[in-house]
Amino acid sequence: MSLSKPLHRIAAASLVLGLATALGACSFTPVYSGTTAGQPLLELAYAKPTTRLEQIVYQELALRFGRSETETAPLAQVRVSSSAPAIGYSVTANPNKPYRATVTATLTLTRRDGTEAQPLILTRQASAEYTTSGQVLADTAARTDADERAAKAAAESLRLALLAALSR
Repeated sequence: MSLSKPLHRIAAASLVLGLATALGACSFTPVYSGTTAGQPLLELAYAKPTTRLEQIVYQELALRFGRSETETAPLAQVRVSSSAPAIGYSVTANPNKPYRATVTATLTLTRRDGTEAQPLILTRQASAEYTTSGQVLADTAARTDADERAAKAAAESLRLALLAALSR
């Protein structure tokens, strides 16, 4: 019995030492450093939004990447569409009906520095669920909220796709 306690301590100490050695070999690199941070493509100019959902996507991208007003900054143009079909699993007498708002966002990044590079086009979708109750004001507010949540999620997905495309 007294022999097993020192063995447990030795095993635990070697496990901690082994994990510390393994983690010491790892390195973490922030997303906005290294080759990605040095890219001039991250200084984006944004087109004017035509809808509220486009405005949300532009705001999210500008918050993460920043905004440039220079003439040679790449131009980011976003087109956003939304749909909300009913979800077919509600078969009760309950007047509440579940819906899913799906937002499709397409980002077109065009270089304006005089090069003949093709525009980078990225498309992402995101969904958010909401419930209607037959009250017009509440139904409209629920749909608007779901659209905006889905637009924010699509903007985050576009941001990650753009970072991945620029890191290649």
